[in-house]
Amino acid sequence: MDIINPSGKNVIKVETEYCGQPLTLEVNRVGFRATAAVLVTYGDTVVLGSVVVGSKPVIQDFFPLSIDYEEKFYASGKISGSKFIKREGRPSDEAVLIGRLIDRPIRPLFPKGYRQEVQVVATVLSMDPSFRPDCIAMIAASSALMLAGVPFDGPIAGLRIGRVGGEYKAFLTPEERAVSDLDLVVAGKDTGVTMAEAAANEVPEAVIIGGLEWGLKMIQPAIKLQNELRGKVGVVEKEYSLVLPDAEIQERVNKWVNGKLGAKVRVANPERNKMLDDIKWAMHDAFAGELVTDSEINIPEDSSEEEILSAKVEFYDKNLRDKYDEAFILAVYGDVRQGIVDEGLRPDGRKLDEVRPLSSQVGLLPRAHGSSIFTRGVTQAMNIVTLAPLSFAQVVDTMEVTDGERRYMHHYNAPGYTVGECHRMGSPGRREIGHGYLAEKALLPVLPAEEDFPYAIRSVTEIMSQNGSTSMAATCSSCLALMDAGVPIKRMVAGVAMGLIVDGNKPYVLTDLMDAEDFAGDMDFKVTGTSQGVTALQMDMKVHGLPVEILAEAVNKANKGRMFIMEHMMSVMPKPSASLSPYAPRIEKLMVNPDKIGAIIGKGGETINKITKETGAMIDIEDSGLVTIASQDGASIEKALAWVKSLVEEPEVGKVYTGKVVSIKDFGAFVNIMPGIDGMLHISQLSDKRVNQVEDVLKMGQDVKVKLEAIDDKGRLSLTMRGVEQ
Repeated sequence: MDIINPSGKNVIKVETEYCGQPLTLEVNRVGFRATAAVLVTYGDTVVLGSVVVGSKPVIQDFFPLSIDYEEKFYASGKISGSKFIKREGRPSDEAVLIGRLIDRPIRPLFPKGYRQEVQVVATVLSMDPSFRPDCIAMIAASSALMLAGVPFDGPIAGLRIGRVGGEYKAFLTPEERAVSDLDLVVAGKDTGVTMAEAAANEVPEAVIIGGLEWGLKMIQPAIKLQNELRGKVGVVEKEYSLVLPDAEIQERVNKWVNGKLGAKVRVANPERNKMLDDIKWAMHDAFAGELVTDSEINIPEDSSEEEILSAKVEFYDKNLRDKYDEAFILAVYGDVRQGIVDEGLRPDGRKLDEVRPLSSQVGLLPRAHGSSIFTRGVTQAMNIVTLAPLSFAQVVDTMEVTDGERRYMHHYNAPGYTVGECHRMGSPGRREIGHGYLAEKALLPVLPAEEDFPYAIRSVTEIMSQNGSTSMAATCSSCLALMDAGVPIKRMVAGVAMGLIVDGNKPYVLTDLMDAEDFAGDMDFKVTGTSQGVTALQMDMKVHGLPVEILAEAVNKANKGRMFIMEHMMSVMPKPSASLSPYAPRIEKLMVNPDKIGAIIGKGGETINKITKETGAMIDIEDSGLVTIASQDGASIEKALAWVKSLVEEPEVGKVYTGKVVSIKDFGAFVNIMPGIDGMLHISQLSDKRVNQVEDVLKMGQDVKVKLEAIDDKGRLSLTMRGVEQ
């Protein structure tokens, strides 16, 4: 029986097999007031994709598209672990990253000049704990857009791919993710890949390329299913108009700049930007006098030529300058593409595979635990590393059933001054969070294990200047700062941004992408890795899907650029510092029997609080039995370490202990040699001579030195005083 919604429409449902399970799309079940709403079910995961389209175009110079991913803790049967906040509020970093993940393959598929306000929300209503729901949310967002009547050149679908036992697999369980050497998200449409993002454990480039091919093939059933749903719904297209550059204005600008760009402005920034600004303002001056008529300015007839010109400039600035600014920018982009395609030369005169000049420095901040500055062309990133005990790791509280901790945190900041503009200062936006996490993923595979380096690590990149690929500068600077801090990373990590311009069927791959090429190009691609392989990757296409063959060329060419940058970094900091900063906390680690943790903590935390109070050291205890003791004072650490050892030490046969007599019997005495551990001292073991009564030698509460002779199969300790000097 069909379910009827309040508007009288029947529920429409389509289904297909997708990576081994049914994938279901439903409309007209929920979300009746939205422009479009699709309920997507896969396993026990249910995601609502909703779209609302504004009724009128927004008067602004960008497409007002917002895409959000909403975590709901109830989806996994969980209440937030925060002590004070129990309802969902500000999205977690994870939710922000997934929102970006969904946004990036969708945004380029709208036509340029579209100005209608579009809001997309993917809400997770139920979460199957056996896999992550993000790519189901991507399908939900795309499905809703396909039914909204907007000019969206979809559908798209995405898949999160791992590699277990050398085989690609989607929808990995948490246990499979833990052993996978690849975490790759591939998004695409029927014609090619539209976005890719990866974290990897130093895998070869061929593994990334193979994952792209496998993923593009596997998402096709989800794309076909969305088209099937669209056909059944009978979508009515909404009317819209595009805000496009005036063809006559563009032709006039192209003609005016002819002969003024090209080789004449192929110099490095900031000189190039200054030259382009001068040309632009000369163009405005010329057009203000040429295009504005006397009747338009309406000033007295007896006005001087200077007053007339001033009035024309004022009219031009108010009514025409923005349009000619936009046309000038497009003319510059066209010149950039032409130089690359026709001459193999880039805006700053570089060859296609040439990296901008590099310079770096470490140890520049005296009180920081580690610091560096990495400069590539006009792009500059400073990184500061801070070390702390493991208790300073960040607790990750998300809707997933099992929360975790971030022991390594990379934060990225890029204020307005870094691009020479006035920006409002505030909390980090989606771009800052995304760039920080990309650089964080790049370094995670080379960090030492907690057992070898028991520190929480915070790495902060302060961008000082931007002109392309600050996330890769953040990666390089953070690697150098970690080494300066004495973090024993396994291998050095470097990153490079690649660009792509497609002319017809021929791709032109650019190494070390700069801003002008990014805006004029068809793809930007960032890859990080060591000498052994790739650790992170991010691809964003501006064209509507690219074949894997073209992406493979970019991936392979990135290796050369990455190695060139790494060679420079090695010349600055060939290996991690042998010692920590004198301002970093010193940490000693001790593995204890997990059953002994209670002895360290004591009743109600009494023992551990007493240790920290009397020694001044900080003590962290992991469930595994790893105990870390931290302090900037070596004596404080030694005192606390000795105290902890005395609480957890296991009895050792042949070792001499100073113990206290706790019980006297006719046959001997019991001596406490360690907290909670007593041994039997038989009367025959009190002395080399005959002893008639135990009280002749020992008294209750007396301190004596005893040697542990044996431990029987029931764990009972036999002690002796014979041959032990008192």
